[in-house]
Amino acid sequence: MTMAATAEQGTGIGHGSWERVKERLRASVGEDVYTSWFARIDLEVVGTDCVRMSVPTKFLKSWIQAHYSDLVLTCWQAELPQLKRIDLTVRGAVRCPPPPKDAKTQLEERRVERIDSRPPPELRIAAIAPVSASHDALGGSPLDPRLTFGTFVVGRSNTLAHAAARQVAEGRRGDSVMFNPLYIHAGVGLGKTHLLQAVTWAGNSGNERKVLYLTVEKFMYGFVAALKSQTALAFKEALRGIDVLVIDDLQFLQGKSTQAEFCHTLNALIDAGRQVVIAADRPPADLEALDERVRSRLAGGLVVEMGSLGEELRLDILKSRVAAARSHHASFDVPLPVLDYLAKTITHNGRDLEGAVNRLLAHSKLNATPVTLEMAEREVRDLIRPQEPKRVKIEDIQRVVARQYNVSRSDLLSSRRTANVVRPRQVAMYLAKTLTLRSLPEIGRRFGGRDHTTVLHAVRKIEGLVARDSSLSDEVELLKRQLQE
Repeated sequence: MTMAATAEQGTGIGHGSWERVKERLRASVGEDVYTSWFARIDLEVVGTDCVRMSVPTKFLKSWIQAHYSDLVLTCWQAELPQLKRIDLTVRGAVRCPPPPKDAKTQLEERRVERIDSRPPPELRIAAIAPVSASHDALGGSPLDPRLTFGTFVVGRSNTLAHAAARQVAEGRRGDSVMFNPLYIHAGVGLGKTHLLQAVTWAGNSGNERKVLYLTVEKFMYGFVAALKSQTALAFKEALRGIDVLVIDDLQFLQGKSTQAEFCHTLNALIDAGRQVVIAADRPPADLEALDERVRSRLAGGLVVEMGSLGEELRLDILKSRVAAARSHHASFDVPLPVLDYLAKTITHNGRDLEGAVNRLLAHSKLNATPVTLEMAEREVRDLIRPQEPKRVKIEDIQRVVARQYNVSRSDLLSSRRTANVVRPRQVAMYLAKTLTLRSLPEIGRRFGGRDHTTVLHAVRKIEGLVARDSSLSDEVELLKRQLQE
């Protein structure tokens, strides 16, 4: 039986089913998303194995086909299991052509079509990504349900970052923003992502503010995809409608146009009194690949470093992870001497600590043996890494050198050319080149905006003097030891 032959009968059956399909769609995606994307769908005809529906614009057709066709078909099949596909058309596309229109009328209709094709203003954020969960409805990156404030272990190295993140998460719409942006930086595995996702979970739990968590990779992908699909304006408007924007791993932001868009978004949100929270593995001044305007704006907020995990904090983290594992495996137990051993020897980051607990759990459950110190030593030996040298910062070099030579840090950055300033400045530049990974242009910029050739001259000058002057060589070695302790 053809679709045309069953049109009259199928439509009668279909309209009752269509109402129930719409209710299923509404329950699946929520009222806002339903109103934005499905409210203007009309049922045309129900055939033997296909249902035809129509929408008013090509934009709606392409968006629904790209993101919701499987969901719509599933909702229909709950009513009519024999259906195998849906056919979505633009209304008027299969009807008899209208009489010719004059050029003015055609121009006006094209203008109306463009306006009608824009995503509804109340949910333009949905144009960033398909809806698959509550956070994905905002186009966000996936969230780990374990990374909440309740599971974050607070210690001396992360107290300020934790307090600032809680302050942001507990804010309400309309409250004045205390610090903007909040910029958290730390090495790998020290809890940056945990804090950022905790802010997102807590902020969205009250359903009062829109909190969007994005890795910078997802931001770049969304922007590039919006450019390709010619929906960049909707992408920008969606981001700027967020109450709290949370960006992770900013150090990976690349591309001139993407950086420019990030800068515009950052400025628009801050100027509008919206909160921005950012995490990276280094302070703003060290993000050499970023435009100077972006670095300056980031540094204008609250910049907080999360330091390395002390032994006491590492022990608390281990106890927390063991307690979490015990909630699923009641017989799992790690004696305190084993926890002390792990806290003393696994010093690199929190992920290694969690990995150690997982190994002990797996060994204990799979072999049905209790956790002992001997077993722990054997199972986690590859996680015990040699102590890495301290990461030296240019600011530390300037401070230590200034103290050693009895000058001020501002003297080192100034244009003064007196002998008591030139030599310490050259020593500081030499140490910056030998103890950090910073480039010559970056070092010059951090020393009062000097040219890279000036830095190169200072480095070569001190290298030559150290080889001939044992007194200066001893001074430089002393400074290195102070900086690396």
